[in-house]
Amino acid sequence: MNFVAWMIIAAEIGFWIVILLGFVTRYLLKREKLGFFFLTLTPVIDLILLATTSIDLYNGATATSAHGIAAIYIGVSLAFGKSMIRWADERFRYYIVKQGPKPLKLYGMDYARHYFKSWGQHVLAYVIGSFFLLGLIFLIKDAPRTEVLDGFWKLWSLILGIDFLIALSNFIWPKRAKA
Repeated sequence: MNFVAWMIIAAEIGFWIVILLGFVTRYLLKREKLGFFFLTLTPVIDLILLATTSIDLYNGATATSAHGIAAIYIGVSLAFGKSMIRWADERFRYYIVKQGPKPLKLYGMDYARHYFKSWGQHVLAYVIGSFFLLGLIFLIKDAPRTEVLDGFWKLWSLILGIDFLIALSNFIWPKRAKA
């Protein structure tokens, strides 16, 4: 496994560590400002991953799957980061701190609207990730070295289309509560 792949793993672990530190500091230690500081470190992790990937390619590396995944990871992290933190915060408060309402499970049209909103976040993640994927292709200007990135972009485009069909299907066949 190459250096960029290890950086992706480190970024994902770091993301959840700073979130957990933020929640522990905010709710258990009652240090709200320090907890907020930890939560604001999540975009810094993305910047470190972006810099690592860009420098690696700029210094002559041939793009690998890890470089493509890094661009997608950054797009997803930036587009979904706030909602992932909110999701984790609700569960931490309810299950660990024993405060706040039980997290809701959505069904029917509520679920369909929520999923469609998530698809909108997926579009944002796609735009951000595409900016990085296509930007790296443009920056390197060497098609054989960036062929993998182009393949990732095309695959992600297909996945975005499939996700749109799934989002629409939730309006046609709404998710039902288990009996």
